[in-house]
Amino acid sequence: MSDLNALNARSAYQLADVQKTPPVFGAATPRWVTKFLEFKGLESGIYRVNKVVEGETPLDYLCSTERKSEEIPEGFVEYEKKPREYILNSISTIINVDSKIQDVFSAPFDQTKEQLRIAIESLRERQESQLINNDDYGLLKNIADSQRISTRKGAPTPDDMDELIAKVWKEPSFFLAHPRAIAAFTRECTRRGVPPTTVNIHGGTFILWRGIPIIPTDKLFVDGLKNPKSKSGKTHILLVRSGEAKRGVIGLYQAGLETEGGRGLSIRSMGIDKKGVSSYLLNIYCSAAILADDAISVLEDVEVGEYYDYQ
Repeated sequence: MSDLNALNARSAYQLADVQKTPPVFGAATPRWVTKFLEFKGLESGIYRVNKVVEGETPLDYLCSTERKSEEIPEGFVEYEKKPREYILNSISTIINVDSKIQDVFSAPFDQTKEQLRIAIESLRERQESQLINNDDYGLLKNIADSQRISTRKGAPTPDDMDELIAKVWKEPSFFLAHPRAIAAFTRECTRRGVPPTTVNIHGGTFILWRGIPIIPTDKLFVDGLKNPKSKSGKTHILLVRSGEAKRGVIGLYQAGLETEGGRGLSIRSMGIDKKGVSSYLLNIYCSAAILADDAISVLEDVEVGEYYDYQ
């Protein structure tokens, strides 16, 4: 049987317009942490957390219905002698674009803008990871020992989550967990017949426990990985109170940058070299501070691989 005597698809393709998407950065996430965490802009790049000396009653008081001859106690509130200072960290990269490529191949998408967009996405992903895992200011590394608890049986249960709330009972803002940990928790809830409700915040849908949203992030690793291959593995779940006024956890960034391209982001042109290559320096200046020990707690040794058969 002979082929159809007509224009075929391969030939027609030569004259057809091709609809194109901008470059897709597949590793990008919603980065909910930076949306839910309160941020404070700094002028000098340094944030000092002044505290008073800990104690239930830093001052003595007189409390009576009849004062008579009792003297009113005297005193003052003592400050910490060496308060902690947070110096902004920088996350940097350089993007190079051949000026000829920019001139000739920038329709329909501007090549320089697309290179910068993808680079910024990558830096923002790194920023969220550093807020959690940085050795100096990362939340996981700065939680007080008194605010650390372990799961009772491995899998995250409603009782474990309630223990976290007991640690951060003063206006807790949100839980933070890997998606695998959230799935493990919902399985435990389903098993006990207490499925959690949901809420829409910042354009996303989140599970609630005791009215507190559980925010997903792949930066709270499972066995050190964002995307673990094994069905089992261990991770952490955090509970955070956010806000400077609440003596909570806050993100820090440099405000008022001359070449600001977003919160704490600087984009500087480095000029064109003799080969016609344009270079752009990108810096994100960021850190995080825990203003009080009871502003954050962590559930450790969270097993994500417990599954059940339901009849």
